[in-house]
Amino acid sequence: MKTSKILAMAWESMTQRKLRTSLTTLGVVIGVTAIIGLASLGEGFRLGIRERMQEGFELDVLIVIPGSFTAALRDPFTRQEVDSVRNVTGVELVAPLITLPDAKLNNQESEKLNAFTVGAVNFSEMTQMVSDRFVPLEGEIPDSEENDTIVLGYKTCFLNETTRLVNVGENVSMTMEVSGFPINKTFKVSAILVKSGTPGITNFDYWAFIPSKTMIQLFGKEAYNILLVKVSDPEKSDQVADAIEDVFENPYSISILVPIAFMRQVDRILNFVQMFLMAIASISLLVAGVGIMNIMTVSVMERTREIGILKAIGAKSRTVLVMFLSEAILTGLIGGLIGVFTGYGSSYALAYMFSSFMQLQQQDTLFPTPEQQRMTINPVFSPEWTMVALVFAILVCIIFGLYPARKAAKLDPLQALRYE
Repeated sequence: MKTSKILAMAWESMTQRKLRTSLTTLGVVIGVTAIIGLASLGEGFRLGIRERMQEGFELDVLIVIPGSFTAALRDPFTRQEVDSVRNVTGVELVAPLITLPDAKLNNQESEKLNAFTVGAVNFSEMTQMVSDRFVPLEGEIPDSEENDTIVLGYKTCFLNETTRLVNVGENVSMTMEVSGFPINKTFKVSAILVKSGTPGITNFDYWAFIPSKTMIQLFGKEAYNILLVKVSDPEKSDQVADAIEDVFENPYSISILVPIAFMRQVDRILNFVQMFLMAIASISLLVAGVGIMNIMTVSVMERTREIGILKAIGAKSRTVLVMFLSEAILTGLIGGLIGVFTGYGSSYALAYMFSSFMQLQQQDTLFPTPEQQRMTINPVFSPEWTMVALVFAILVCIIFGLYPARKAAKLDPLQALRYE
């Protein structure tokens, strides 16, 4: 019997039992909808986390600190150690920083500026290191030779959106203690950086930057707390980090933050979570398969005489098997196609619900961050997952429809004709 004829007979049998066919197909639709919806939602969440990490960290910049994140810090980096790091293969640029978290800044009216940290840097190196962050909103980034200038982050200069604390060209006084002795130093505001608002380590809104030469003169020595290391190839960040550790006699005396390695680890975790969600969603398809087996078994019992007639007029067992399997395949195909479209729609609904929920959670946070961005999820549809869900739906229908189809194919024609 021709394939077209078998499919026509299978379709006719399904249309004769519309309610039963609709309920069976609905199980497949729900399963595919769950897979497509969760897959697109999980992919959107993963890419959203990746984008936020890229905003917070330059993937080509390693952050090196003396000591350990969990143990005591060692002595700051010396000039010789900085030069040794510069000579490591794969290192494009090194920008050493001297951080002064205890320094206080005041404007000409003795009002305190909102500077959480003062960093002493080489302005030319910082401009090359984080060119998209170290951008002036007002004024110009000074040359490194200008020792009495200061660059302020956006939030450092503004009490709120309308109240300005300092302008470009005005003087700012810095007070701090060095070896127990108070030091006062006056700087001229050379530039105000653009508003960053990034929740990562390179958010300069609450930073102030002064020339490193000035701090070296105040301290009387070169002692750097942080090294920003720009690598030529971000994909080789791990190898460069290992090479930097080899520069020091004790590799455990320093800690290196490798943003791209951290992002890869987060990607692996999110991929595992996505696969776990897919496994849960697949259970609904297996339940639909059990329903298909049950319905088709009942259908074989109802159509026993029909099967006997088909075999009596010359139909082979293989033909009967293919005919019943065709019904299972059509059920999986139709349910899968409908489930793809409903999965797309449900993913948008779930994304809206989760985004609204996370926004409420951010508003209710006991200690909100200074610049809190709204977290949203945008579904990302993957053709691969769509094909996987559709093929899986058809395979489930075939597997669970195989038993009743084989049962129908093995019926004895004489017994089938006598069946009441």
